[in-house]
Amino acid sequence: VQLQASGGGLVQSGGSLKLSCAASGSIFSLYHMGWYRQAPGKQRELVAVITSGGSTYFADYVKVRFTISRDNAEKTASLQMTNLTPEDTAVYFCNAKSVRTGIEFWGKGTLVTVSS
Repeated sequence: VQLQASGGGLVQSGGSLKLSCAASGSIFSLYHMGWYRQAPGKQRELVAVITSGGSTYFADYVKVRFTISRDNAEKTASLQMTNLTPEDTAVYFCNAKSVRTGIEFWGKGTLVTVSS
């Protein structure tokens, strides 16, 4: 599966952004979809996951502020981010994990910069 993330940009603290991940090449509904981020000098960390069945998980530091959704017909997964802070500044990556095999795929990241 190929993934293409988009929607990053520069936003002021307290603002919102919506990231989108477009998938192609496989049966989208058979993948758990996730968003990860990597800030400068830090390790990549999990932000949110939506399973193939629609269950969601959020890292503590984004709960309430972020929501994740998917559209299996459109083969897209989205991350709606609100009340952004400078600590949210990072490159955000889209991830797909096969329900059947556990194999993971990554898209190129999209940069989110939150100014104070």
